[in-house]
Amino acid sequence: MSSRRSGARAPHPIVKLLVQRVALGVVTLWVVSVVIFAATQVLPGNAAIAILGHSATPSAVHALERQLHLNRSVFVQYGSWISGIVGGHPGTSLVNGLPVWNIVGPAAANSATLVGLSGVIGSVVGVTLGAVVALRKDSLLDHTSSVIALAVTALPEFVVAIAMIIMFATVVWDVLPAVSMVPPGTAAWAEPRELILPVATLVVVIVPYIFRMTRAATVEALASDYAEMARLKGLPTWRVLAVHALPNAIAPVVQVIGLSFLYLAGGIVVVEFVFAFPGIGSSLVSAVDNRDVPTIQMIVLVLAGFYVFVNIVTDVVALLATPRRRQPR
Repeated sequence: MSSRRSGARAPHPIVKLLVQRVALGVVTLWVVSVVIFAATQVLPGNAAIAILGHSATPSAVHALERQLHLNRSVFVQYGSWISGIVGGHPGTSLVNGLPVWNIVGPAAANSATLVGLSGVIGSVVGVTLGAVVALRKDSLLDHTSSVIALAVTALPEFVVAIAMIIMFATVVWDVLPAVSMVPPGTAAWAEPRELILPVATLVVVIVPYIFRMTRAATVEALASDYAEMARLKGLPTWRVLAVHALPNAIAPVVQVIGLSFLYLAGGIVVVEFVFAFPGIGSSLVSAVDNRDVPTIQMIVLVLAGFYVFVNIVTDVVALLATPRRRQPR
């Protein structure tokens, strides 16, 4: 009787996972905030002089020190900064005097559009190709696609981006814009032609990883006893693949898709720079060039939050895709 009661009080695996991952995510973001703040403190020299230059007047340096709270203790500086982040007031840009979120918010929305489109398209293409090739294991198509995928995997993002520009915007076919000249204040999705080449570049970069994992997991599932039994019952190949193989192969594929989204968060910095895309990557490069410390801090925190969010979603989806693990015990 006591075992039944204890079992009834046991939390559902998904609820337990969410609580653990959210708690760990909050701790991770706090650690990241400490590292970001400490990085601006341990740099040699005076941060105000580094921003304004050695030709700045003493009054200008003192004014910026007061703005950055450099005249206070380290703990007070951190407390003031992190309380502003939590309260939705991450500070003011040192370059143009605008609130940091007015710069980071639109850029993050544009990057989210780019990452979302690339991730969804790349996942669909990668899973579809992997499943089709798995049905033709050891064929010419299998060997050829595996070699091509391995070759593409070795290419950096900027090489793929430049190849896209050469192919579709300059030398071979001049049919798409080479740079994404999205007008200021305009959302990226309002200019769909400007998204084609950046999205295509990121799709080419992530598809090989998803394709290879889908192929390997599907081949293993098709070789299992339950798939063999389904074939012996006379089920068509497509039904064996769709109903029996893919559902059992999806858990590792979900993990790779999640890693691909995390990879995109880093890859957009290079791709956005190449295509002059007004996203968070371009904003980070600009902030680093101008030594805009509040903007840099906010962008890094946004990227860290994205990493935490994608990890939580990936773990939950992978748990949902594994029936025996999602049942409460």
